[in-house]
Amino acid sequence: MPVLAETVIARAMANPVNAALMRLLPQLGLGQCFLTAGCLFQAVWNRRSGQPAETAVKDYDVFYFDDRDLSWEAEDAVIREAAALCADLGVAVEIRNQARVHLWYGQRFGGAYPRLHSATDGIDRYLVQCTCIGIEVATGWLYAPNGLEDMVDGVLRPNPLNPSPGLFRAKAESYRVRWPWLTIAG
Repeated sequence: MPVLAETVIARAMANPVNAALMRLLPQLGLGQCFLTAGCLFQAVWNRRSGQPAETAVKDYDVFYFDDRDLSWEAEDAVIREAAALCADLGVAVEIRNQARVHLWYGQRFGGAYPRLHSATDGIDRYLVQCTCIGIEVATGWLYAPNGLEDMVDGVLRPNPLNPSPGLFRAKAESYRVRWPWLTIAG
């Protein structure tokens, strides 16, 4: 039976912080703004594990894309505005302009990183293929370029768009510590 986007969205929105972010983030007026990563798939995995949707969410990732000004100052202004907007939530919100990632990625993580052309390009490059997921805050559209089945089933595969075997293995093992039923395939 195929996994429905509506089901995944409903499970993600069971985390009250996700639901609040979806209400608040449109106020920033950002182009291509997505709630993404762990706060979404972890809600699904937590439900399967009988845990509250918000259990063990370290931070809430938000990607946007604005290539009009690639300066740190422009991105920092957005980060500060988002921090003020979300201050009452009491969680870490990590907001990043995907148009700038190629400028700092190599220094922080090593290796080259291509210039991205959209927020979804950033989502496409997560280390674990099934974690490439995001919800566009303006529309509620679920972006899942690799489908949803592996994410719901807990099958962790390396992402061919980000071939980093050591980093993949470390990330996958860190997930399995919290959700032992996950399967590493690769």
